Amino acid sequence: MTANSLMAPLARADFRLDPARLEHLTRTIQADIDNGRIPGAVMLVSHRDEVVYEKALGMQNAAAGVPMSIDSIFRIYSMTKPIVSVAVMMLVEEGRLLISQPVSAFLPELGQPRVGVASADENGEPVLNTVPAQREMTVHDLLRHTSGLTYGIFGESLVKSAYGDAGVERKDVTNAEMVRRLATVPLAYQPGTIWEYSRSTDVLGALVERISGMDLEAFLQQRILGPLGMNDSGFWVPENQQYRLAEAFDTDPQTGVAVKLINVRRKPDFLSGGGGMVSTVRDYLRFVRMLAGHGTLDGVRILSRKTVETMTSDHLGDLPGARATLDFLPGPGYGFGLGFAVRIAAGDAIVPGSLGDYNWSGLAGTYFWIDPQEELAAIFLMQAPEQRSHYRQLFRNLVYAAL
Repeated sequence: MTANSLMAPLARADFRLDPARLEHLTRTIQADIDNGRIPGAVMLVSHRDEVVYEKALGMQNAAAGVPMSIDSIFRIYSMTKPIVSVAVMMLVEEGRLLISQPVSAFLPELGQPRVGVASADENGEPVLNTVPAQREMTVHDLLRHTSGLTYGIFGESLVKSAYGDAGVERKDVTNAEMVRRLATVPLAYQPGTIWEYSRSTDVLGALVERISGMDLEAFLQQRILGPLGMNDSGFWVPENQQYRLAEAFDTDPQTGVAVKLINVRRKPDFLSGGGGMVSTVRDYLRFVRMLAGHGTLDGVRILSRKTVETMTSDHLGDLPGARATLDFLPGPGYGFGLGFAVRIAAGDAIVPGSLGDYNWSGLAGTYFWIDPQEELAAIFLMQAPEQRSHYRQLFRNLVYAAL
C-alpha cells in the first residue's frame, strides 16, 4: 500500500455514525444530569435523512418529578428567527417585497432614523446625542442583523437604556406597538455596517403582519407550521398540552442565577418573531428537513431551492466591519446569512463542521445545525439558559466524534 493510498478519501458509503460513540454522548449528558448541572435534554441526530439517534434524558419538570419525553415541548427562543426569516422569504418569492427595499416602505414608522452617539456633558456625565442615519435600514439588513437595531436586555449602552425607557422590551404590547416604540429611540449603529444581535427579527414579524394582513401566529400556522405538520409548534401551549412543557431549575446550580423563562401558558400579546415560539424535537426536525431538502418536505414546497441557497450563504462578506464587535455571536469561522450563522472557513471555528454548514440557537439552551456536506442535521433541546454555550459546543463535538 502506498503512502498516497493511505490518504485517499473514503467513499461516501463509509461515513456512518458510530453507535458506540453516540452512546458515549448519551452517557456524557446523563452524567451531567445526574450531577445536577441541567434538568434534562432531548437530542436528535439525522444522517442521510434518517434519524439515527434520538434520546430524552433526565427531567422535563424536576420540581414536579416529571421525566423528559421525546414529545416534551420547549421554549425555543431565537430558534424562532429562522422560521420567521423563511416566512419573509416566502413573501419575497410571491413578489410582495424586495429585500433591497427600505423597511419604511412597509413600516413607515421606522423612516428617517437617527443614530445614537454617546458623549459627555460639561460635567462629564454621559449623554446620548443623535446624528442622521447615512441610509435607511433595508429588509436585507433585518435578515442579516445589520439594521443598526440592538437588544435593550443584553449588555449596557445609552441606546440600550433608551430601549428600556421607551418600553421596547415590554411583553404586553403587540408587534405594531413594539415598532411604534422602537421608532422613538435612535439606532445603535449606522445601518449596513455592524452585525448586532437585535430586535431585527421582531421587526420582520411586524413586517409579515403588515404585508399579509394576518397576525404572525396565523400566518406561520397557515403557511409553514400547518403545511409541514408541525402540530406542537407555536407561540403558546394550550392548557390540555401544558403537562408536556419542559421547565428549568428555579436557580441555575452553577451560577446561582435565578432562571425565569417566558410565559407560554397563554397566547401572548407580543408575538415575538425573534424569540417567542415553542416546539418539540420532532416538530423542529420537520422544519430542518425542509431546509435540508432545498425548501421541500414530503411533497410540500415552502421555498425554492435557490432561495434556500441564498439564505444559507454568507451575506456579510462585503461588510468588513460587520464582524468587528466582541459580540459577534456566530463566532470565528462563521458569517451570517438570512436567518442563520453560516460556516465560511474550514478552520477558525471552535467546533468541528464543514464549509457551508449553518445553525442557530435559543436563549434557554436550544440549538440546531445542518451540515449539507455530511448530510447531517442535529437538534439539542434543554431549558437551562446559563449552560447554553457549554452544551452547544459539547453536543456538536460529540456528534462529530461519532462520524
